Amino acid sequence: MTELHTDRLVLRPWRDADLEPWAAMNADPEVRQHLGDLLTREQSEASMVRFRAAFDRRGYGWWAVEVRATGEFIGFAGMDDVDDGMPFTGVEIGWRLARAAWGQGYATEAARAVLEHGFDALGLPEVLAVTTAGNLRSQAVMRRIGMSRDPAGDFDDPGAPEGPLRPNVLFRLARAAAAGAGAPGSG
Repeated sequence: MTELHTDRLVLRPWRDADLEPWAAMNADPEVRQHLGDLLTREQSEASMVRFRAAFDRRGYGWWAVEVRATGEFIGFAGMDDVDDGMPFTGVEIGWRLARAAWGQGYATEAARAVLEHGFDALGLPEVLAVTTAGNLRSQAVMRRIGMSRDPAGDFDDPGAPEGPLRPNVLFRLARAAAAGAGAPGSG
């Protein structure tokens, strides 16, 4: 499995030692605010198993993210195929960080590395990002990495209950646009 390195982060394969901090993140109501129900330790462990299997099968997926200087696990970042039943297809970028890692630019830094990998190593023509309409922090990261909102692609998540998790927004970044702007995928 490919590792990605940035100035401050390492995006790497999941380790068994990641389970406890991963489960703690998924049990944090603030971290899960725009994602839905809190996850149990067992659900968090099952997600790690799925992440590893997806990487083995496809060669991309969700990397564990650690701080390079300390080795501290702070969350995940990566790409996944858009779920079946969505009103669009493609590859989606995403991230989730522990609350203590918020506000330090880590999500943007990790996302840029993921975009570069998607465009340069995988040759993706476009990368998508989706979040709830109320998740302004993630939308800000999407803008910082060069993505543009596609209002025509906004949708109600069919898997979400009525309420604030249902309305979702769609962002896009085409490889050609990234290359023209000198963003990831330009080299």
